[in-house]
Amino acid sequence: MIEGNGNGSRWANLKGKVALVTGAARGIGRAIALELAERGADVAINYRNSKEHAESLAKQIRGMGSDCLLIPGDVSNKEDAHHVVETVLDSWKRLDILVNNAGITRDKSLRKMADDEWADVINVNLNGTFYCTSAALPAMMEQQFGRIINIASYVGQGGNLGQANYAASTGGIIAFTKSLALEMAKYNITANAIAPGFTSTEMLSKVPTKILEQIRVKIPLQRFARPDEVAKAAGFLAADGDYITGQQLNVSGGLYM
Repeated sequence: MIEGNGNGSRWANLKGKVALVTGAARGIGRAIALELAERGADVAINYRNSKEHAESLAKQIRGMGSDCLLIPGDVSNKEDAHHVVETVLDSWKRLDILVNNAGITRDKSLRKMADDEWADVINVNLNGTFYCTSAALPAMMEQQFGRIINIASYVGQGGNLGQANYAASTGGIIAFTKSLALEMAKYNITANAIAPGFTSTEMLSKVPTKILEQIRVKIPLQRFARPDEVAKAAGFLAADGDYITGQQLNVSGGLYM
C-alpha cells in the first residue's frame, strides 16, 4: 500500500488535476486513489457501502496534501452515477481523470448461474463504466482534456471457470474502451483499460487456499499482484500516457500474453 509522506507528492506531475475513482474504498481502487494523490491530484472517492474505509482513505489523502471528496453512490444506477460525476464538477469545476474501478463478482458455473447473478455483475462492472463515462465526457470535451482509465481483468481476455458473467463484463469494458478511444481522440481525451491478473485483495481472500495455489503456479512470476502494482499502471497512464490510447495494459505477472 502506498503511504503518504506528508509533504505532498513524489512527483507532483498531476498537481492541479482532479480525479474521480469509483469503488475506491478498498483494494485496487484504494491503491489507485492513493497513487493519484501521491502524484499531486485532488481525488474524489466514490463508494457504495464501505463508508468507514472511505473515510480513513480520505484522511490519508488529505494528510498527503491533496484535497479529497467522499461521494457515496451505486454506479450501476444511472442517476447515482451521474450524481457522483456532477458532485465532482460542482465542487471542483473540472474533471481530468476518471478511473472506472467499481466492480463485483458473483461466481457460479454457467449452468447454475441465476439471472440476477448475471445481471448484477453486468450492471455494476459494464453499465457502471458506461454511466460514469457518459456523464464525464461533456466536461472533458469542453476542457479539451481527459484521461479515462477503465479497470478490466485478465478474465476478460482469457476467461475463467465460474466467471462467465465477470468475463463478459470485463471483456465488454475492453471493447468499450477501444471505441471510446477512437471517438474521443480529437478532444485530447485518452481511454485505456488496465487488466489486472489475480491481485491480493479481499476478493481474492475468499478463494480457498487449495484453489489459490493452483492459480499461483500458473502465473509466470509465481505470485499474486499487490494493489499498489496495479495502481502504478494507473498513475502512469494518468500522468505520462499522453500518446497512449485504446490499449489494455496487462498487470498479470505474465498470466496473459
